Amino acid sequence: MVAITGPRQSGKTTLARAVFAGKPYVSLENPEEREFALEDPKRFLARFTDGAVLDEVQRCPQLMSWLQQLVDERGRMGDFVVTGSAQFDLMAGISQSLAGRVGRVELLPLSGAEIGAELLPSKLEKLLFVGGYPALYDRALQPGDWFSNYVATYLERDVRQLVAVRDLGLFQRFVRMCAARSGQLLNLAALGADCGISAVTARQWLSVLETSYIAMRLPPYHVNFGKRLVKTPKLYFLDSGLLAWLLGIRDAASLEAHAARGAVFETWVVSELVKRRFNAGQGAELFFWRDSQGHEVDVVYETPLGLQAIEIKSGSTFGRDWPQSLQRWALLTHQAMPTPRIVYGGDGHSVRQGCEVMGWRQFCLA
Repeated sequence: MVAITGPRQSGKTTLARAVFAGKPYVSLENPEEREFALEDPKRFLARFTDGAVLDEVQRCPQLMSWLQQLVDERGRMGDFVVTGSAQFDLMAGISQSLAGRVGRVELLPLSGAEIGAELLPSKLEKLLFVGGYPALYDRALQPGDWFSNYVATYLERDVRQLVAVRDLGLFQRFVRMCAARSGQLLNLAALGADCGISAVTARQWLSVLETSYIAMRLPPYHVNFGKRLVKTPKLYFLDSGLLAWLLGIRDAASLEAHAARGAVFETWVVSELVKRRFNAGQGAELFFWRDSQGHEVDVVYETPLGLQAIEIKSGSTFGRDWPQSLQRWALLTHQAMPTPRIVYGGDGHSVRQGCEVMGWRQFCLA
């Protein structure tokens, strides 16, 4: 089996139906199909002698055990393709009933390379404001209108499905407070206090954002370092457009001088890196490095050539002090590594002070 997971409206159904066009398609959001699957799962699955695409399969978790029996009997690769937006429910069913039988694909909104040079906005602020959800490139929609409906649908459906939140208004405030902290060290106690909830509740609600592919925690990298390092993760949203909307930014021009521009740009770069790894069939496995003196490298990850370090700067003109953190990092690691990289909000591609310097467009399409 193949399981495609990701946030709502990221293109899971479109991808599954395009790649597996020869298979029957059934959405378990359809009340009739869901009722049939719940009441008589054996007969429901018996219709699909050559497999099928089962959309939003977490809506009928009882199917998992029946799917296990069926795919074991048939022994065919790629027999069924299942999709789901609620990562927790879907993966819980897979781990319990279908362990070892499923290849998992995580699909986030469009990366810059997937948007392509022809559709890529000419200005960085427009790209950050729109984000990567396919609907905003496929149809003539206003991002503000689309995101307001997206958030309302998410709160009404996914939140109620994943965890019992009595006060949706309080949860919406929590989501906005998380947005204000994208790119910052995560302090659950302080976050909870600002929202009027406990740290335990904040942790639980944050897990909802993570399982719905709204946000992620970026862990610190502390392997083989003797210096005292920060052990607290950083929080990032996975779409810059959604982040901008939650921050109250209602047009691209406002981003040019907005106080959160740097955080939105950093969020976009981190999300692009996550998308690249997911699209290559890899786990996120991204980290940041920061010591107790405040020296920091925004992103590090392991490659066959050693640790790749990336510094993120939203400025449009190269600053002579930008490579300092990367140079300090290179001295501390004492090992071979790829050329450190700086991604910035300007244009161009060059090597400066031992660092590869990439403008946002060059990074986007690399």
